Parts: sequence; C-alpha cells; structure tokens
Amino acid sequence: MRPFAHSDKGDLLLRVMLGTAAAIAVAAVLSIFVFLTYFAMPIFSAEGAARMLNWEWRPNAGSYGILPMVVGSLALSVFAMTLALPTAILVCAFAYGIGPGWLARAVMAVVNLMTGIPTIVYAFAAVVTIPPLLRRAFEQGTGFSLLGAGCVLAVLVLPTIVLVIDSNWRGLAPVTGHTSAALGMSATQHVFGILVPVSRNGLLAATVLGFGRALGDTMIALMLAGNVPLVPDSPLDSVRALTAHIGVVMSLEVGGPGWQSAFASGFILLLVTAAISITVRRFRERESSDA
Repeated sequence: MRPFAHSDKGDLLLRVMLGTAAAIAVAAVLSIFVFLTYFAMPIFSAEGAARMLNWEWRPNAGSYGILPMVVGSLALSVFAMTLALPTAILVCAFAYGIGPGWLARAVMAVVNLMTGIPTIVYAFAAVVTIPPLLRRAFEQGTGFSLLGAGCVLAVLVLPTIVLVIDSNWRGLAPVTGHTSAALGMSATQHVFGILVPVSRNGLLAATVLGFGRALGDTMIALMLAGNVPLVPDSPLDSVRALTAHIGVVMSLEVGGPGWQSAFASGFILLLVTAAISITVRRFRERESSDA
C-alpha cells in the first residue's frame, strides 16, 4: 500500500504546484490590468479624453493625441500581415508536397531557427540597410517609413504564422492526402484545393496571432518607422506606433499628460491583445468542434 500513498502525495503536490502557478499567472495579469487602468484613468474623463483621444500630438500646445499612434500601429500590422500571410501559406504549401522533401525540411529548419532570433537583431540589421535602399530607390523621404518597418515586421512574424499553420496542417494533411490521392489530384491541387479551405479556422488563428505579434513589437517600430506622430498618406511616410510611443515618452519624462499618454497607449494595447487572445481561443474551440 505504501507506493499508492506516495503516489497520492505526489499527485496532491503536483495539483498544488499547478494551482499555485495558475493563481500567480492570473494575479500577474490582473495586476497589470489594474496598474494600467489606474494610470490611464485620465482618458476616462471628458477633459482627458479630449486631450488624448484626438489627432494631434503637440505637447507644447497642450495636445497629447494618441490616435495617430493607433493608426500607425494598425497600419504597420496590416501592412506586415499583407506580406507575411500569403508568404507563410506558400512556405507551408512548399513543405507539404509542392517542393522536394529535402528542401522542404531545410526551409522548415530555417523557419524554426528564425523564431529564436531576437527582435533587436532584425531591427539592427535592417536599420543600416533598409532606409538607405529606400532613399536611393524612391529618392524621397528619410527611408525610415511605414514601408521599411512593415517589411521587416513581416519577416519577424512570418515564422510564427508558418508554425501555427504547420501545426494545423500536420493533423489534416494525412487525411486530406488520402482523399486527394483517390481523386487523382496533384500536390498543388491537394494543398490549395483541399487543405487550405479545410484549415480556414487554423489560418484565421495564425492571422490573428501574427497580427498580435506585429502589433506588440517595439524595437522594429522604434528604430525603422521614423517615429513621426502623424497619420501616413503613403507607405513612404514615417509613422509612430503605440509601442514606440511608450518607449519614447517613458525615456524622456515622468509625470504629466505626456507620461499619462504612454499608459493610455499601454491600456489600448492590453485591450487589443486581450481581444486577440479571446478570438484565437474561439477559433481553436470552433476548430476542435469541427474536427
């Protein structure tokens, strides 16, 4: 009977440890939410909302509008996803039968390697190459622009999207492969005719996760987008993202409306991130129910 007693004690200890870890995680998230909400309280007042939720960032004139930064974050994320998502689908299609097996394995190995590269490495490598190239190519602007930052962000989020799609296709490909083989379909027809439509929920989840990764990046937006708090008129214009705005403001001042605008930006990012997490969870639940 003694081994069973030890097993019961071990199970109890494991449950306590897991419960404690879960409680700590929940407490940490709630603490961050309360912290940001407290310091972002000015935007919930009429005066604070008028001062921060407008389209002009002119601290010398008493205007601390963060809406241009909201547009900048969304523009960067959408631009990056427009490039990254089709590329990720093509990479996965290449790995799932369109390309040779040995090359497909090499491509996926490179993608896995890319996930471990720090963001600052991407940003540092890009900041000395992309802006000069854009200046020479278009002969206007500084090169620190929505276009340059969006392209590098696409490279950053590409591995995340590829791995999510790969995880989804890994369970579907064997089943759909038998169906396509029975119908005499080619590898290309199998991927784009069956696998892609069947995995639409997984593709949506990959899109949402990639968008969240792009939205939350700081270093690329800070070093490559130009940090101009204006709504862009073209991809060659400079923009400032919410994450970059937080970094800039927190490095320059403590206290005052400008400092509070950084917390308001963080609060908006937290709400968007929470919405993304809920959306991904629903996609996965829907995918599980469909399976």
